[in-house]
Amino acid sequence: MAQPLVSIIVPVYNGEKTIERCLRSIQNQSYSNIEVLVVNDGSSDHTDRIIKKYAQRDSRFRYIEKENSGVSDSRNVAMEQAKGDYFQFVDGDDWLVKQATEEFVNTALTFGCDMVISDFYRVCGRRIYTKGHIDAGPVITRMKYAEYMMEAPANFYYGVLWNKFFRADIIRTFALKCSLQLDWCEDFQFNLEYLQYVGKVGVIRKPLYYYVKTKGSLVDTQVNFQQSIRTKRILFDHYRDLYKAIDLYEENKLRIQMFYLSFAHDKTNKVKWIRSA
Repeated sequence: MAQPLVSIIVPVYNGEKTIERCLRSIQNQSYSNIEVLVVNDGSSDHTDRIIKKYAQRDSRFRYIEKENSGVSDSRNVAMEQAKGDYFQFVDGDDWLVKQATEEFVNTALTFGCDMVISDFYRVCGRRIYTKGHIDAGPVITRMKYAEYMMEAPANFYYGVLWNKFFRADIIRTFALKCSLQLDWCEDFQFNLEYLQYVGKVGVIRKPLYYYVKTKGSLVDTQVNFQQSIRTKRILFDHYRDLYKAIDLYEENKLRIQMFYLSFAHDKTNKVKWIRSA
């Protein structure tokens, strides 16, 4: 059977210090049938030189240049141009384990999954913590996934794009896009909309992604209480609609409304010393 094409989407802004490590980890993936769409979101440093180097040396890499408009618009531009059967997302200051894409593809194909989720590594200085939440698998129903998510809706594990694997045909058929309304938690809105069309979810209970916790990030420095409430109001409609669609809302109404009291986090558990990428 032919290997499906995976579109790996990498938005980056002023990432000259980290993008090389990111792109090298993608280039070295054990799964080779990939296209890599790297979107330079109006960087003012030397990010463009590094991306162009990979695009010139490896035909699987495509350089997309645009004016600065944010990570959501960058992802949307890449999704419009992507040709793959599956979409995978990587941020420019993070990187992948060598078998990440292969693990995602194998799980999706073996179990007929519409989405696959994995644990991840959280990099904090010179230490690495492992992060996960679902203790079932390797495949669960959308309803079971929603029950797990109800326990910790603000957990990065559920909110972000980069520890997940998506069917491109679902995204294209329903014209799903990353929200331009939100500067915070825009990933979670995309995930909630995508879950409306999911049957089975694959669960990989080992970390496939290195997420770098950046000091001074938007969430740390710019999100105030009013912005948080505004964001939650927008997200809650999508969150509630998902549970209504799978007949879990009425019996869990109070728990679901506790979403307003949750805050985005990436709490850690196991720790180990960082190893070089």
